[in-house]
Amino acid sequence: MVKPQGKDDIRVNERIRVPQVRVIDEEGKMLGVFMTRDAIHMAKDRGFDLLEVSPTAVPPVCKFADYGKYKYEKKKKDHEARKKQAVISVKEVQLRPQTEEHDLDYKFRNVQRFLQEGDKAKVSVMFRGREIAYVEHGHKLLGRLIEMVKDCGIVESPPKLEGKRLTVVLAPLHK
Repeated sequence: MVKPQGKDDIRVNERIRVPQVRVIDEEGKMLGVFMTRDAIHMAKDRGFDLLEVSPTAVPPVCKFADYGKYKYEKKKKDHEARKKQAVISVKEVQLRPQTEEHDLDYKFRNVQRFLQEGDKAKVSVMFRGREIAYVEHGHKLLGRLIEMVKDCGIVESPPKLEGKRLTVVLAPLHK
């Protein structure tokens, strides 16, 4: 029974193209080195498929197993690994040098909330027209922000001017 080969599937039965393979039975015991066609016949006699588990070994290592069950367990393992991955998104807050005090406090609280939830925060101060002459005012704003969030976040990339934007990236403190 020839199985279709996907991009990250292992070779099964007739898709194994080497002359000799090292064979492990269904219980994990080493049986020895056999000709590939003989190993396939042995696997079919026992009601299993011959799976190539280590194609880089010399000779390649193959195992007796049910291919459908193997694929199911691999898919389940991959799903569990993906579930344990931490997803960190970057939330952006935009300011202007002329932003009023109350609005700044509101935006700074949002940045604190993002960091406490485990997300990164990118804060941008946008300069329009001739405001670019007052970059130091933007640096003061970001300095105040960094001081306010020092208990829940750290500076991942320091404030830098990119065109007419002054940006800083803050990361949450690891627990």
